[in-house]
Formats: sequence, structure tokens, C-alpha cells
Amino acid sequence: MSCKRTSVAQPTPKAFSPLQSTRYLFFSSWMNILLLSVPVALACNFVSWPQQIKFVISFISIVPLAKLLGDATEQLSMSMGQTIAGILNATFGNAVELIVGIVALQQDQLRLVQTSMLGSILSNLLLVLGCSFAAGGYVYSESQFRQTAAQTSASLMTLSCITLVIPAAYHSTYLRGNEGKSQSSFDRENPGHAPNPKDDSLAGLLKLSRGTSIILLTVYFIYLYFQLKSHHKLFEAEQAARQDGDEEEEEEVAEMDTWSAGFWLAAVTVVTAFCADVLVASIDETASKWSIPKPFIGEPFDGDLILLPIVGNAAEHVTSVWMAMKGKMELTIGVSVGSSIQIAAGMIPILTLLAWPMGKPLTLYFADFETIALFVSVILVSGLLNDGASNYLEGVMLVALYLVIALSYAVS
Repeated sequence: MSCKRTSVAQPTPKAFSPLQSTRYLFFSSWMNILLLSVPVALACNFVSWPQQIKFVISFISIVPLAKLLGDATEQLSMSMGQTIAGILNATFGNAVELIVGIVALQQDQLRLVQTSMLGSILSNLLLVLGCSFAAGGYVYSESQFRQTAAQTSASLMTLSCITLVIPAAYHSTYLRGNEGKSQSSFDRENPGHAPNPKDDSLAGLLKLSRGTSIILLTVYFIYLYFQLKSHHKLFEAEQAARQDGDEEEEEEVAEMDTWSAGFWLAAVTVVTAFCADVLVASIDETASKWSIPKPFIGEPFDGDLILLPIVGNAAEHVTSVWMAMKGKMELTIGVSVGSSIQIAAGMIPILTLLAWPMGKPLTLYFADFETIALFVSVILVSGLLNDGASNYLEGVMLVALYLVIALSYAVS
């Protein structure tokens, strides 16, 4: 079956009915009975249970929360459109990461800020989008989406990637031009880490990063205006039609009103973040007790770059895959690619600028390998989005690249 497109479907709003909307969200699936594990998972922060128990409980709790997040996003898309729903889903998810980034910034964990942000970008671009393409390819032989909109998003993602390449190139050029006197002992002993204040190149990197962050944020806000206002029709989803004939699918009717869907999308995202924190905190000891190979958890594996983004964004990942299986590719791209753009062109510049008055030397300079990994990932994603269609093979290629990058950290 091919996921073709016909005329544009207009969103169908529903009258304000918070009780009915809440009843639908929590009682529409038998899986929601697993929500009973959520308060237990939240209570794990205050009890001294074995980490293995905390791991299992928090993992179980994320499963129904992921479904609730998907339901709320889908209902919101029926009244506001897939573009806005995708942006809100990504924003609520990334807001939690932004708060974590600010806390890490206050604690001088600059490396954690960089790796967690970059890990989220790679996870969304390769793993989430790849699994979504593969899942969509399982249901449809080919899924189509707005080509111009996808190309615009890919171009902005490429621009964001380039702004991370330039500081690395500047740092490498500076060291070659001042070899023997500019490279600090920190850089020699910890290659690829954020420059130490003793590094002579830091002053130039800070100016470059802060100026670039201002420019990048400006471009991102212009992109939002382009996407939501001036050229919003380019991003509007078209209604899917079945392969056997031109018969359109029945128009979907929202079961939740806009305000209720938006409220529960935000609330479920926050609760999921707390449960994910419990899960992440219990991983180390659980892996040790269950004899999980060390390369896949902790040192020397960079868990901040590979493992934590997968766990922390599990609910968003499920939402993207689920929407792809329903043929809602604009929503899928909005959650995966849109979230990556929001992190690269929004959150990273914001954290860089926030670090300025705090006196923290956070720059856009990443390790050479990380920069290369991001660059080749963006190139592959851009190439696959440019034709306005996807299939399961494209999904396999994205996941394959993600596994290669993960393997490189496992053996490093």
C-alpha cells in the first residue's frame, strides 16, 4: 500500500470539554492500566529500593506515558494542524532538556551540556527518523510528505551544522598557526574536550560562538515566522489516500479539545521527564548487576552522547514512529527533524548566550569526531528528505549510520 496524497484536509476543532477529553485520553486503551506504575516510579526518588527495581518500574511507566504523549499530539494535530502539533511536541520535550542544560551549566559541567545536546540531535536525526521511515515503510510501500517544507528544514539543519563546524576549524587552524605555544596541557591530555580557559584560542572561540549564536537564533525565529505565518501553506499536510483508487480516507474527528490536548501534552512530557531521570539514574548499577557489557554503558562509552538521549526522549521517539505508521509524515518530521533544528538553532545558542553573563566559557567548539559525525548525518538526512518521499530502506540506512557512530564510541 502506498501512502499517496490528495486534497488538503482542514483541521477539525472540538468544543472545550476538559472532562470528556481527559476521559478519552486515559480510558481509550487497555495499555493505560500501566499508568499505575507512574506514581511508584516517581516515589523511587525518595525510597532506598534496589536500582534494578527502580529501573524496571520506571521503564514500565514510560510505556503508557509514551502512548499518552502520542495520543495528545495526534489530537492536537487534528485541531491545530500537524505542523504546530509537531512544534509543540518538540518544544515541550526540549524544554526539559533546556532546564537540565542550565543546571549542568551552573555546575560547570560544560562537556555534559555539549554531549547531551549533540546526542539529542543525532538521536532525533538518525535513530528516530530512521525508525519512523522503517515503520512507515512496513505499513506503506512509500510515504510522501511536503517536499519544499522538508528541503527548507534540511537546509536550516545544514546551516546549524556548519556553525558547529566553523569553530572546530578555527580552533584547529589556530593551533597549527601557534604550534608549540598555544595548545594547553588540557587539550593534549583530553583531546576533543571543551577548551580550557588557559587555552589561548578560547578568547576568539568565545567571541565567535556568541556572535554565531545571536545570528543563529535570529535565523531560527525567522524560520518560525516562515513556517507558521508567511509560508505556512508549504508546511500543511495533505490528506492521505489509499492505493486502490482515489478514495480519500475518512476525515478524522478530534476526541479532545485543543486546550485539553495541549495541557496534557505538556503535563505528560514533564512526568515522563521525571520517570526518565529515575531510569537513567538506575542504569549504571543495573547494568553492573545484570552483567551488561561495559562498552554499552558508562566508560569508555560516552553515555551522554548515545545512551541518555535515547532514554530521555523515549516518549518522543514512540510518538514519531507511531505517527509514521499512520501516514502522518509531516508530524513525524516535525517531531524528529523539527526537534533537532530546535536544539541546534535554538537551545545550543541559548545556552551559549546564557553562559556569557554567568562567566562560563561555553563555546560552539565540539570535538573533531563529533563534528564530523554530525556533518555526515546531516548530509545523509538532507539527501533522503529532498525527494519528498520515504521508504523502509531509507530508514534502515539512517539507523545503520547511527549504529556505526554508537559502535565508534563503544570501541574508543
